[in-house]
Amino acid sequence: MVAVVRSFMVLLIAQVLLEGATGLIPEVGRRKYSESGKQTPEQSESFLHEFELRLLNMFGLRRRPTPSKQAVVPQYMVDLYRMHSANGDHSTKRPKSMGKHAERAASKANTIRSFHHEESMEALARLKGKTTQQFYFNLTSIPDEELITSAELRVYRDQVMGAAPPNNSSRNSSTSDSAPAGGFHRINIYEIFGVPSPQGREPLARLLDTRLVQDSLSRWESFDVSPAVSQWTSGKGHNHGFMVEVHHPEEGEMDGEHAQRRSRHIRVSRSLHRDQDSWPQARPLLVTYSHDGRGDSVLHTREKRQAALRKQRRKHQHKASCKRHALYVDFSDVGWNEWIVAPPGYHAFYCHGECPFPLADHLNSTNHAIVQTLVNSVNSNIPRACCVPTDLSPISLLYLDEYEKVILKNYQDMVVEGCGCR
Repeated sequence: MVAVVRSFMVLLIAQVLLEGATGLIPEVGRRKYSESGKQTPEQSESFLHEFELRLLNMFGLRRRPTPSKQAVVPQYMVDLYRMHSANGDHSTKRPKSMGKHAERAASKANTIRSFHHEESMEALARLKGKTTQQFYFNLTSIPDEELITSAELRVYRDQVMGAAPPNNSSRNSSTSDSAPAGGFHRINIYEIFGVPSPQGREPLARLLDTRLVQDSLSRWESFDVSPAVSQWTSGKGHNHGFMVEVHHPEEGEMDGEHAQRRSRHIRVSRSLHRDQDSWPQARPLLVTYSHDGRGDSVLHTREKRQAALRKQRRKHQHKASCKRHALYVDFSDVGWNEWIVAPPGYHAFYCHGECPFPLADHLNSTNHAIVQTLVNSVNSNIPRACCVPTDLSPISLLYLDEYEKVILKNYQDMVVEGCGCR
């Protein structure tokens, strides 16, 4: 892994020095590689393409994502990145839209994925006293090796305007159209076990989560759907989707206009959403938290990075000695800003310098490196110890994958925190 990261850094150093490059390696680098290795242009291009594929594979991607202009990055995912990222704004507080469930889930996951439902497969029904909506989320892009630790279904609801507080008919005439309602809704989330019967009856389903919500508030509601998603992704259950059921307890006492406003209260369908421009950010969102067995969780990434920064030594070193040097990797320079949402780049650093005899204490050397350097001092056929990274920390990336799904993932060993002779 360290060798791959070091190769990545070396190639990017040349890339950062040039402006306007659109590929992984600039044309100057392509020519130098071709000349030094006596490669034909076709062989050189093939090698560089293979190298980029290896890097993408390191990020868990089979090919370079090319998201369309219609791709939507949910604000919730941006908030999660800012809150948990090791390279983000550490002062960011937990947004009001984010419940404690998300914070607990992030502490056990190193990958967070978001999914919008398949609108072509939705089924909306408005019955007296309630509205039901069936959602289907395609989860086939989740790798088999990832273990789902938690999942939440997020639904946005608006403040209900123009309805009187419940059980207070004497105030009906004085309630203005702009006044908030004072009643409640109950939202039930079900896992669907089968398709609806031919008679149009509701499908067989089990209750996953429920909440009584107040009409006078506008906010996102989060529901725990972990049992269903865990079953689907592990192959122990078939994904038939969810059903959101919204009860309107006072609907029978209202006129048709007020009843319609209440039915449009929950943003469960494009047809119920008044502002079509804001629908991409208001539509229901399924968020999965998973771990692929590699490294720390998203939450612990920031904690580990901050601890590494506190441990950095600031001792005077000879300018030629092994030490850490600045290297900023700008994703726009390598053409990856099209699919990496955040960060725009990161400080990777690299190690360079001599490991002279005798090795000083600040060079963080191993006993083997000390012995090797000692032998080198009397036998030049034995090389000196090498200046290499001795402490590496992770970063978090928020990006769009090949399927335009938004992913927040923690990647290990991406930032050099310390150098030494090994």
